[in-house]
Amino acid sequence: MDMPWVYTFFDLLGTLAFALSGAIAARQRGLDLFGIVTVAFCVACGGGIVRDVCVGAVPAAGLLDVRYLAIAIGASLLTILAYAAVQRISQPVQLFDALGLGFFAVAGAHKAWLYTGNPQLAVMMGVLSAVGGGVIRDILLNRTPQILEKEVYALAALLAALIQMGGDWAGVRAPSWSALGMLAGVGLRLMALRFKWNLPRFTGDS
Repeated sequence: MDMPWVYTFFDLLGTLAFALSGAIAARQRGLDLFGIVTVAFCVACGGGIVRDVCVGAVPAAGLLDVRYLAIAIGASLLTILAYAAVQRISQPVQLFDALGLGFFAVAGAHKAWLYTGNPQLAVMMGVLSAVGGGVIRDILLNRTPQILEKEVYALAALLAALIQMGGDWAGVRAPSWSALGMLAGVGLRLMALRFKWNLPRFTGDS
């Protein structure tokens, strides 16, 4: 079952954004070429592969479609060859991570809806697609996953997935609606970073 081109486009853009975030983070940790490509691919495709397995879209697109691997390799080479330029971007890992979050939440929710017709599962898979790559990146690089911290992270993915699912459920097929969901998720994540919005944190104190 093929997705409409616009969602495939969002999926590939999300792959590029997450591949760049993974490659940059790996480069910052001083990994070699193989390590950078491995992290970039796992970050770019990990969440999507888990989503596809969960909804029965197998073999997973990230393993079957050569474009995903090519994007991961390209992002790795770009990061290595133009690292000085990339570093000039303010917080490059978080920027590309936010973009990937929005793209994958929308594309993931729509694909899960196409395969299952279940709105709850579609939203959950949209969030999983969006946050899975970041979790894999942080685990591979021995960092606390952002989704487990107090930052507004999964909430931004949830917003994008809910908007997309609302449109799918209502029969809205306009790409502009999906773009709205993507922009809402990315916007919330970037604003949370800019203004340091955090979810409540609870301690053991009474």
